[in-house]
Amino acid sequence: MNTSQRLTLNELTLSHDYGTLPEHFYHRTEPMPLPDPKIISINPLAAELLQLNPCSLDPEHLASLMGGHQLLPGSSPLAMKYAGHQFGMYNPQLGDGRGLLLGEQAIDGQLWDWHLKGAGLTRYSRSGDGRAVLRSSIREYLVGEALTALNIPSTRALAVCITGQKIQREMVENAATIIRVTPCHIRFGHFEHFYYTRQQDALQQLVDYCIQRYFPECQESEQPCLAMFDRVVELNASMVAGWQAYGFLHGVMNTDNMSLIGETFDHGPFAFIDRWKEDAVYNHTDETGRYAFDQQPDIIHWNLSALAQALTPLEPVDDLKKVLARFPRRFKAAWLTRMRQRLGLFTEQPDDESFIKEWRSLLAQYEMDFNPLYRALSLAQSESDQPDSGLDETELLLWRTELENWLPKYQQRLALETCPAQQRRDAMLAVNPVYTLRTHVAQHIIRAAEQGDYEPLNRWLHVVQHPYQEHAGLESWKRAPQDGGFVMLSCSS
Repeated sequence: MNTSQRLTLNELTLSHDYGTLPEHFYHRTEPMPLPDPKIISINPLAAELLQLNPCSLDPEHLASLMGGHQLLPGSSPLAMKYAGHQFGMYNPQLGDGRGLLLGEQAIDGQLWDWHLKGAGLTRYSRSGDGRAVLRSSIREYLVGEALTALNIPSTRALAVCITGQKIQREMVENAATIIRVTPCHIRFGHFEHFYYTRQQDALQQLVDYCIQRYFPECQESEQPCLAMFDRVVELNASMVAGWQAYGFLHGVMNTDNMSLIGETFDHGPFAFIDRWKEDAVYNHTDETGRYAFDQQPDIIHWNLSALAQALTPLEPVDDLKKVLARFPRRFKAAWLTRMRQRLGLFTEQPDDESFIKEWRSLLAQYEMDFNPLYRALSLAQSESDQPDSGLDETELLLWRTELENWLPKYQQRLALETCPAQQRRDAMLAVNPVYTLRTHVAQHIIRAAEQGDYEPLNRWLHVVQHPYQEHAGLESWKRAPQDGGFVMLSCSS
């Protein structure tokens, strides 16, 4: 679709497909208006995804929408009801506590949800105030683009809106909103709610709805629900393989934060690891390390087992177990594919898994800043080349010494490839980013925005959307900070 065919907000009408489900699936309520809303960033790629012209989006109109002062035609806001396991303990008292599903937009035969996060109190707010702060809104806005650029499925956001309302978290902060866009807001916890409340008819309705909307190919199966679960296992195995390949730590992998379609969802105390540490934990409330980086595949598997349990009224337990048992194999295959791509390996060899694990163990043993290392390996053209581009002297001396036994093995493994060196180099540079959304980068952007300077936010939006390119003036942000950069993060929004 060319620019002249794109929509303006005045031409956009939403539908409400989820709202056709029975009313006990949700609670209808309208956003609570916020004072002095102001758009501080518009995501042009998300706008184009929604067939909007980013250049003609009226900031005042968008601010009025995001500040809760008006609705798009066809919008009928609702808060979804769900439950979930939080740190392994079942919690029935969950639901959209600060966000509202505004409606859906039909794009090329697919429905895309518009969700206003930070919209105010709902029936499910519990002790919260229904608001989101600028800090968490910026983080979610940027990380959705960072993950998407790394080919890791994620929800995205159209814009960030700051408001004049002050709210109390660890400190007093400005309330803000984002419009989250994704085809699916169905969480594992939706199914758990109906299972644990013994509402089998509603559970069947939810499954039928999800198959019809997200997995229509499963309608032809003799066991459509089981076929849907098989797809969910596959999609989530692929998603977490991407996390593990790029050092992404979600932080709070409760089942109510798990997307049915395998998207990274509800980004809270997330982090991209700076210096490789397998058991990294950034969420200060995760005292036991349940959601540590190296535990993420097992936690996804556990969460899928919780979903399988919720589906037991509809499918035989043994059949669900057989599908669930496919997860480890699918995860390993997806992870090895990702790792081969990062290392420039186009063929599969029997020893690849042990070879890659040796590489990762060395990164972890010496807590190396791994992304520059991948870029350096990308530039190694022949056995005589030393992959040292882009590394400062201190780090270069460290890793060159400790990897001296591994690098010849890497050259031997490359010798098994028939791909020309230039083609391998180009392929590696296309999957190994120059920049990731490191925590100290996000903190820099947030501090500037809190002082009214939104230039870093908008510049870094472009950077994380194009992470494989060099960006002038940002060279010092390529690497981990000298102090290690480790920051414990909060779930507070």
